[in-house]
Amino acid sequence: MSEPLIATALRRLLELLADGAPADDLEGPLAAARAADARPDQLIGIEDATWLALRVHRTLGQHRRREAELAALFDTAGDLAALRDLDAVLRSIVRRARMLLGTDTAYLTLPDEEAGDTYMRVTDGSVSPLFQILRLELGRGLGGLVAQTARPYATPDYRTDERFRHTHTIDAGVQEEGLVAILGVPLLLGSRDGGKVIGVLFAADRAPRNFSPDEVALLNSLAAHAAIAIDTAKALADTHAALAELADANTVIREHSAAMQRAEEAHDRLTDIVLRGGEVPTVAAAVAELLGGGITVHDHEGTRLARTGTDQDIAAAELTAAVADSRAVGRAVPRGGRWICAVLAGPELLGSLVLHARPRLEDPDRRVFERAGVVTALLLLLRRSVAEAENRIRGELLTDLLTAPDRDPDGLVGRGRRLGTDLDRAHLVLVAETAVPARAKLAATARQYLFGREGISTEHAEIVVMLLPYDGTTPGEAARAAAAQLTHLMAAPVTVAAAGPAAGPLALAAGHAEAVRCLRALHVLGRTGDGADAADLGFLGVLLGNAHDVDGFITTALGPLLDYDARRGTELVHTLDVYFACGGSLTRAKDQLHLHVNTVVQRLERVEALLGKGWDDPDRALELQLALRLRLFAGRH
Repeated sequence: MSEPLIATALRRLLELLADGAPADDLEGPLAAARAADARPDQLIGIEDATWLALRVHRTLGQHRRREAELAALFDTAGDLAALRDLDAVLRSIVRRARMLLGTDTAYLTLPDEEAGDTYMRVTDGSVSPLFQILRLELGRGLGGLVAQTARPYATPDYRTDERFRHTHTIDAGVQEEGLVAILGVPLLLGSRDGGKVIGVLFAADRAPRNFSPDEVALLNSLAAHAAIAIDTAKALADTHAALAELADANTVIREHSAAMQRAEEAHDRLTDIVLRGGEVPTVAAAVAELLGGGITVHDHEGTRLARTGTDQDIAAAELTAAVADSRAVGRAVPRGGRWICAVLAGPELLGSLVLHARPRLEDPDRRVFERAGVVTALLLLLRRSVAEAENRIRGELLTDLLTAPDRDPDGLVGRGRRLGTDLDRAHLVLVAETAVPARAKLAATARQYLFGREGISTEHAEIVVMLLPYDGTTPGEAARAAAAQLTHLMAAPVTVAAAGPAAGPLALAAGHAEAVRCLRALHVLGRTGDGADAADLGFLGVLLGNAHDVDGFITTALGPLLDYDARRGTELVHTLDVYFACGGSLTRAKDQLHLHVNTVVQRLERVEALLGKGWDDPDRALELQLALRLRLFAGRH
């Protein structure tokens, strides 16, 4: 009977081991034998078998646990091999640490080099918001001890453990999370002695617990994987950053290469324009094509010389200010969606270029634009040099015309046509004079003033003479415009008189004589620096002018009175004539007119209303009296 009892107990133990029963169930066969009143030798045999079964059970449990740990490590290694998202890999490691060690929570901290502390990177099983955002001072708490020594540390009761430095912040977070037992292992790159700790991996329970060496080793293995994941992610990030920088560098190189190619093309095109004797509009068209914007070219006065690729214009004041800024810095400057470049020859301003519809201009394109300004300056200088040479030759023609216009009029006209000047076409004759110290410069300044126009100039009898094609502008207007501009260019008063329009050598010479007389009158009248023609000088103009426009003078002086008398049937002109004849005496005038003195006063007040205050000043009164006499001589009543 003894052998069957032992055999039955052994078979039951084997069945329990095979079924993976808990360790407590392995005590069942021994308890059954005792209940059956087995002999002592039988009980000893069953006890030995039970002890062996428990050892086998424990060994199998260790193998299963080790197998699970290895499976977790292999899974982690697989995650690292297919690393795409660092956060996902770290969350997986922390979750597996919690699962394999059977702890309530697991978490991982990393240092923040900029802030100088460490922070929670990943948590699993945490219930406290405060704990999940906890930041730890370097060297403080259990994590600080692990990081400083690069060794794992475990505490069965964190709150009473004095091996590390407690802080209120850390203790508050641990208390709110309810943690008691904590195990921390370093995330170590390299060997333990010479490696670098880049973080700490923790497993923690909310009840006291002693962590076994196997659990420490397992968490160490997971921490090693986490360190590799972080290092790999950093290496990938650095690689991606390097690739991005390389791509940016390649983009810059390509852009620079394209800009160099465009600059080379621009240089070749602009050089070709100069060599072929191109004009300013050709430069404008080439630059507009190269830069993809409209171009306008202005001279030094702001007058537009060329425009291509745009219908836009820039306000004169804005252009003047922008050109001044560009001239000051020696570069093109942006203004309201445009770029403006001063066209300079040394310190001298020759004009400006305006690039429209290009708010942004990269440096290569900006240099192309500025190079176009240099080429434009060269063309303007060449054009001015040619114009000055031609003007000197034409000036000789003008000198001969003024010296002896009747010697060979047809020959003078023929010479003019060969030089591009049609003397049979109506022209205005302008004469200009300035003070002696600046007189030598005036001839050159006059050529500069005529630059870009069809006119010619010369110096004759110490007076600068200019011939301008008649375009409908009155001689007085032309004289005033020339006086203002020449005064600006000379920085000294320049007086200008004009006559015309006149056509043919003889008429032009007569116009010159009239303009000279008008110039002398301006000086006598103290109007130095002004511009005028004979018509602007009142009765002096009648005396000095070649046409002797009596009717025009009478109309200018007495027109408002004549019109009023014609409309109202009054006798304001007659009253004024009698008043002057009586020497300005109201008493004598009222007797002469057979009127009451109040009536004479009323009529003279009407004269003042029509002619304006100052009508009886000496100069104005003389002009009015001359007009009245000329009207009488002309037979008008």
